[in-house]
Amino acid sequence: MSDPCAAECCALDALERRQKRTLKAVLAVNAGMFVVELSAGLIAGSSALLADSLDMLGDALAYGVTLYAVGRGLLWKARAALFKGVLMWAFGLFVLVDATYKAVSGGVPHYETMGIVGLVALLANALCLGLLWRHRSDDLNMRSVWLCSRNDILANVAVIVAAALVYASRSVWPDVVVGLGIAILFLRSATGVTVDASRALRQHPAS
Repeated sequence: MSDPCAAECCALDALERRQKRTLKAVLAVNAGMFVVELSAGLIAGSSALLADSLDMLGDALAYGVTLYAVGRGLLWKARAALFKGVLMWAFGLFVLVDATYKAVSGGVPHYETMGIVGLVALLANALCLGLLWRHRSDDLNMRSVWLCSRNDILANVAVIVAAALVYASRSVWPDVVVGLGIAILFLRSATGVTVDASRALRQHPAS
């Protein structure tokens, strides 16, 4: 007769291994796309691309923190989720400042670069979303990274739309509006993650 406790432990170990493999893959994708989008955003003078690059960096750091939390107790997972929420808040505020500066200084961004890099980022995030799909209900941390990836899809589509509008209008405003929109999306997601993590910390205080 098999030991049900041993079987459960084996199942948990297998789940943690799958989570770690997935997190390492999406971490690599997001870290690489951060470099690509940051460089392209600086060259193109695009607030939307810079915002999306910071989104990639925030996700890469968040995946790294989540990878560290896999296999640890509920308290560690709640702390990791809280750290991610604060990190997302910081990036959101940075993007708000950058988009506001672009609105004041003016200057039309390079819409071709925006569109091409935005499409590449969309494909990269679609891959990440597919990898994370099976883990979206595993626990608080895996759900938070899945939500990050889902939000990234919306941000990528917005960058592509902004590129088309910049081309049509020859104006900086579509780029600025999308930059501000991504910042608001950042802050909204950060609030949700922070609230969930704070609730988990209250339910499982440190001994």
